Amino acid sequence: MKYMLIMSGTKKEWDWFSSWQKEDLRRQVAFMREFGKSLKESGEYVAAEGLAWPDQAKVVRASQDGQPITDGIFPEAKEFLAGYWIVDVESPERAYEIAARASAAPGPGGAPSNMPIEVRQILSEAPKELLA
Repeated sequence: MKYMLIMSGTKKEWDWFSSWQKEDLRRQVAFMREFGKSLKESGEYVAAEGLAWPDQAKVVRASQDGQPITDGIFPEAKEFLAGYWIVDVESPERAYEIAARASAAPGPGGAPSNMPIEVRQILSEAPKELLA
C-alpha cells in the first residue's frame, strides 16, 4: 500500500523555523537526508520532495476560456504544505511508524520537533462505491 506522509505548518511556524540558528537548520537537513536514505535502503521509498517557501505559492484556476488565472501570494493562509514523502509499505501501522520518525526530526538544540505529519493512503483507483 502506498501512503503519502504530509508535512505542513502554519505561518507562525514558518516564521519560527526561518529564525533558527544555522546549526539547528543543518541538523534538520542532515536528519532529513539520513531519513530519506534509510527509506531507500528499506525499499519503502517511492518519492519525497521539500517545497519552496509559502510566500512563493500561487493558486491557479482556469478562466472561462481555459486560460490560467493566478491568485496569491497568500500570507494570511492558515497552513502551508512544506513537503512530503510517498512510501510503499505493508500496512497503515508501518506508515504511522515512518511518520513518527519524520515527526521526531530535530528542532532547536537538537530536541525532537514532534511536528505533525498527516498520513493518507494513495488510492490506485476510485473507491468502488463511487463507480457503481
